[in-house]
Amino acid sequence: MTVRAGERVALLGPSGCGKSSVLRIVAGLQNETSGQVNVMKGGSIGFVFQDATLLPWATVAKNVAMPLSLKDAPEIDDRVAKALAEVDLSDFASAYPAELSGGMAMRTSIARALVTEPDIMLMDEPFGALDEITRFRLNDLLLERHARVPHTLLFVTHSVFEAVYLAERVLVMSPRPGLIAVEIIASEPNRNQEWRGSNDYAAACHAASQALQHAMADAA
Repeated sequence: MTVRAGERVALLGPSGCGKSSVLRIVAGLQNETSGQVNVMKGGSIGFVFQDATLLPWATVAKNVAMPLSLKDAPEIDDRVAKALAEVDLSDFASAYPAELSGGMAMRTSIARALVTEPDIMLMDEPFGALDEITRFRLNDLLLERHARVPHTLLFVTHSVFEAVYLAERVLVMSPRPGLIAVEIIASEPNRNQEWRGSNDYAAACHAASQALQHAMADAA
């Protein structure tokens, strides 16, 4: 598997096939059992987990500032304010996690990953527990942010529709041992609500769904 700089790639596959393990290996949180992983030299990495994993005793601003504080980075307040503005949470900088909705908590988590301006963003199914409206909004937020500040995006999802909407390439994995079974190209440049309702989008989702079913059948 090769992911080019600035590319958006989705990993789609059944539970337990190794999608999350791929992200953890790329991030250096887990060792590969065989093979080799090469990450661009000097490339910084941001990671958004399935759960928001916010510190309950810290404000939204403090949670977002955490990775900068650990590195004693300059201009922390300005960078945190910018990140919160990007996810439309400026008015909640002083709020605590218990006061946030699920969507707001995930936006805080995304802001925490984005505040370091990573070259590579890894996302492990961060929207799975959210309602569709919030999920669509955060999908659009990622695309808008990627257009403004190009970076490499590698994300895991169980949603065929989300994979096709966000990714330029969808890599369909088979069940364990988790091989890359099929690659689907989704080259549409204008990702918006109009495209979401188009025949082209429906056809790409159908192709991804069929590829997933075939990969699972072949492994049976």
